[in-house]
Amino acid sequence: MIAWGAIHVEHPVMAHIVPIRRCNLACAYCNEFDDVSKPVDTDVMLERIDRLGRLGTSIITISGGEPLLHPDLDQIIARIRRNGAIAGLITNGYLLTSERIERLNRAGLDHMQISIDNVMPDEVSKKSLKVLDKKLQLLARHALFHVNINSVVGGGVRHPEDALVIAKRALELGFSSTIGIIHDHTGQLKPLSDREREIYIQVKALEKRNYSQLSFFQENIARGLPNRWRCRAGARYLYICEDGLVHYCSQQRGYPAKPLAEYTLEDFRREYLTEKDCAPHCTVSCVHYVSYFDFWRAPQTLPDPRRSLDAQSSQLVQITAAGR
Repeated sequence: MIAWGAIHVEHPVMAHIVPIRRCNLACAYCNEFDDVSKPVDTDVMLERIDRLGRLGTSIITISGGEPLLHPDLDQIIARIRRNGAIAGLITNGYLLTSERIERLNRAGLDHMQISIDNVMPDEVSKKSLKVLDKKLQLLARHALFHVNINSVVGGGVRHPEDALVIAKRALELGFSSTIGIIHDHTGQLKPLSDREREIYIQVKALEKRNYSQLSFFQENIARGLPNRWRCRAGARYLYICEDGLVHYCSQQRGYPAKPLAEYTLEDFRREYLTEKDCAPHCTVSCVHYVSYFDFWRAPQTLPDPRRSLDAQSSQLVQITAAGR
């Protein structure tokens, strides 16, 4: 996958795809869920997976909402594997049982990530170690796929020390551990306090040697500094919402907002060369990781198209106000 990503630039390295927007939780900082949406029709999901396969996508990660609420999730995972892509799943873990884990094994899941926000549940998040530890023990006994536990700091998490407790528990159970910095509602930087930075550094020191350690961008985020990088969202990274539209990422929905079925090589080439205005203060780690493949090449020469849209919107407001 790394060789294919490095040599051939006109295909997505990673796509996130949403089979259901509904979630069984309501974390205060999250803007990626509702409590009413129905699952996307299974045949529609399989068509989208096949389309990503034809585009040469290397990794397809299923997110939500809560993807375990989709009744045919196993079929979706199996279809990803049949298309030759690595199959990932981001879940809150609440719905895991031993039988459900065995089904994920049979479907061919490669990687699961669970974010745990605190040790004890509170009004910000119910994704707590107290609630999920028994689920983690089930995963340790039954999962044939890789499990990563992601702890977090910032964004209203009351006790930053919890991240260290969660990371140590993950390693004790044989999982990998990473740490994230909670962003605002647009995926933008929220600087850490001195204590949060200290905890962040301690958890990073526990991380095993893997691709996630190439997190140079997080060092600046932790210090409240911008990053200079070339975001390849819309080209090397795709976010496909439940409506089947391609967006830059989960935090920058609304552009290009083009149906995946109509996404072409021309769209890839345009977005590959487009400089995103949101990039300097972005905290969306998966987009950073994917963009590492092209960090050293193809300077971005096209302006963010949202600038002209914002200008047009502002002009329309002024004209409307003048007309009154």
